[in-house]
Amino acid sequence: MKYVTSLFLFPLLFSCQSEYEQLERKELNSGKQVNDLFFGLELGMDRKTFFETCWELNKQGKLSNGPTELSVEYKAEMASGNPARMRFYPKFEQDKIYLMPIEFSYEGWAPWNEELTVEKLREDVVKLMEEWYGPGFIEVSNEDKSQIVFVKMDGNRRIRIFKKHISAVRVEISDLPVEKKLKEGKNS
Repeated sequence: MKYVTSLFLFPLLFSCQSEYEQLERKELNSGKQVNDLFFGLELGMDRKTFFETCWELNKQGKLSNGPTELSVEYKAEMASGNPARMRFYPKFEQDKIYLMPIEFSYEGWAPWNEELTVEKLREDVVKLMEEWYGPGFIEVSNEDKSQIVFVKMDGNRRIRIFKKHISAVRVEISDLPVEKKLKEGKNS
């Protein structure tokens, strides 16, 4: 009887999970390790190799220094044809990349320019991320849809895309098991 009950409860519990929770559980349980970021950068890459890779790409004219001391800039080609800037700088744990926060903004953004709204930028960024990482982004939102996040998971790698503010879209690519472990450590 105990086994029969668990056979009926398991699907019920699984169906109560959100689409995102089901995706996260499936991908983390897969045991798959996906560390690719972009431009030869990877999750788990040490700080020295990160700087060497960026320096080499800078010499090739692909990357440049961003507006702050801790940012790298790339001129992104968006599907809409609107020029955009992609700025990034990783977060390290034990001298290894575990999180790559990226910020996108249109070069000609102005509050009155309806061609360059943050919603259009988010569409462009989702298309670019699908080009780089393949299809499979799901939309996750709160009840009133005031906060919308596009998420894709491949094994340990989670990619989240969301509106940061009126003129910027943020992408966060993380090694989810490392990120969860760090959050647990802060909460204990």
